[in-house]
Amino acid sequence: MELITQTYEMMIERFVAWAEKEAAVTAAVVIGSRARKDHPADEWADLDMIIVTKDPARMLDHTDWLEGIGKPVLTFVENSSGGEDKERRVLFDNGLDVDFSVTAYDRLEMALNPEVFKQIGGEMKNVFGRGARVLLDKEGQLKRLGELMAGFQSPAWQPPPQSDYLRAVHDFWYHAVWSARHLRRGEIWWAKGGCDGHLKSLLFVMLECHAHATQGAAHDTWFRGRFLEEWADPRAVRELRAVFAHYDAEDIWQALFATMDLFRWLTLETAQHLEFTYPAEGDAFATRLTRELYEGRS
Repeated sequence: MELITQTYEMMIERFVAWAEKEAAVTAAVVIGSRARKDHPADEWADLDMIIVTKDPARMLDHTDWLEGIGKPVLTFVENSSGGEDKERRVLFDNGLDVDFSVTAYDRLEMALNPEVFKQIGGEMKNVFGRGARVLLDKEGQLKRLGELMAGFQSPAWQPPPQSDYLRAVHDFWYHAVWSARHLRRGEIWWAKGGCDGHLKSLLFVMLECHAHATQGAAHDTWFRGRFLEEWADPRAVRELRAVFAHYDAEDIWQALFATMDLFRWLTLETAQHLEFTYPAEGDAFATRLTRELYEGRS
């Protein structure tokens, strides 16, 4: 672990030496596990870095700049999972994995407008609030960002409107039947996508909502499923073992039923805590259709 940390630190030093000479690069900051104290980096952690630049294409459309940091073996650009930016992901020849998120200088400057920051402060705190290690800040943008975040109070979790809750529940039961029908047709790939894709995304929404509804608005559910095993209801975590399927029709059927059972009690308990109405008739109808489709197999 110590050797891995030292190797990452050497890479950070090389990056800073390169960035200090690049006029277009105005700031850089390490975020994620290598910057936070709560759930800090372990031996499996990568390096997450945000680069602020006046020339994003330099890092997104070209790879020669990486040679000053290390020897890349695999690299590609994808949309950032946390916003509108793009990021270059790199696996270097020493096995180090670095995610360079590239932020346009003008976009950050706009975000630093106090009126704009009022609208996006929660998102910014979600990125930087758990830990940030400034590597360089040539024009003081990151200092100003820190000052804005210090004076920003993230809004507490708010229960969704009953209409949003019902939309998610109806969506789930509709696609439970949809997945079952594709299974009966023999479309294994398509059915597995329904069961382990769309239905799981709705299940995750309910896992978060249930955690807040039962444990309070201040209960920390992190983001995008990080550390779900710690913040979700322990009963749900145990049942998750059965909800994902192999590429096999019978296994998908069993995973589908397990997903339905888990979603049902999560949504029922959530409804009770939030004083929502649960669409029991729709649940019963979809469950009956799905069971009939299963039992009617030849």
